[in-house]
Amino acid sequence: MINLINSITLARIFLAPIILVFLIFSNYLVCVLLFFLAGLTDYFDGYLARKYNAESELGEILDPIADKILVVFILIGLSVELDSQLMALLSSLIIAREIGVAALRDYSARNNLSHRTKVTFLAKAKTSIQLFTIGLYLLALTMSFNLLIVISDIFLIIATFVTLYTGYQYTLNVFKE
Repeated sequence: MINLINSITLARIFLAPIILVFLIFSNYLVCVLLFFLAGLTDYFDGYLARKYNAESELGEILDPIADKILVVFILIGLSVELDSQLMALLSSLIIAREIGVAALRDYSARNNLSHRTKVTFLAKAKTSIQLFTIGLYLLALTMSFNLLIVISDIFLIIATFVTLYTGYQYTLNVFKE
């Protein structure tokens, strides 16, 4: 069962560049469908792991990496597709935070402090907000609905603030006395 669950997570990683390619070629409907499929993999790998008590160390590592890869690939693709300096700036901040937290987790693991970088509820909410925002952008492009892009921009600003705040929280947790 663990191998199946980890394979579902890996599918999300492989979907990221595929979605990016369809985004580059402006096939937004396929992007929305594949992104929805990626969301299902995110739900089912966690659900199955909990239901069958089949959580694994590899799964704990792969799941957040899969989320980050999906978010990074699509945010970069959307920044280019929408030719948006705002999106490029906010995406860069999100990506920098993700790299920073990965470094913090590595530092914590090397110093027996891994408990200080366990995923928090707010960090899970951050990922949900990011994925929701990306979904809105893809939907807006599919429907050619410019107002929805503006609404997506607002959600991206919110996602960026939450993302940076959770990075700040992790940093404080790691370096507290």
